[in-house]
Amino acid sequence: MSVSVIRRIASPKKALTGIAVAAATAGMALSAAPAHAATAPSASQAQAIAHKMIPNAAQYQAFSNIVKHESGWNVSATNASSGAYGLVQALPGSKMASAGSDWKSNARTQIKWGLDYMNSRYGSPVAAWNFWQANGWY
Repeated sequence: MSVSVIRRIASPKKALTGIAVAAATAGMALSAAPAHAATAPSASQAQAIAHKMIPNAAQYQAFSNIVKHESGWNVSATNASSGAYGLVQALPGSKMASAGSDWKSNARTQIKWGLDYMNSRYGSPVAAWNFWQANGWY
C-alpha cells in the first residue's frame, strides 16, 4: 500500500464526518422511539430483583404477595378505573419518580419505591401484607 492510501484511510476528515453523522442519526432514531418500545422486565426478572433487594424471606414473601395481587408482577400494570400504576400500584404512578426518573419501566425503581412506602406507612412489608389481608388493599 502506498503512503497516500494509508493517509486517506487513517485520517480522512470526510470519513470521520460521515461516521459522526451516521452515529448521530442512529442516536436520534433510537431516542425518537416510543418509551413503550423498550422491553419491560418479565415477572421472573422483577421477582429476582426484589429477592436481591429484600433478603429476608418473610419480608420478601409478604412483598411478593402484595405485588402478585396488585399487578401480577407486571411493571406496566395500570388500573383502568383508578390509574394506579406499576408493580405496587402507586396512585398516582408518578409518585414513584421520587425513587427514579425511570419509574415507568424499571422494576428496581418501582420495588425501591414500594419498599420505602411499605416501611414508612406500615413498618414493613409483612405489616403491609397483614393490612392488605384485612382490607383487600394497602
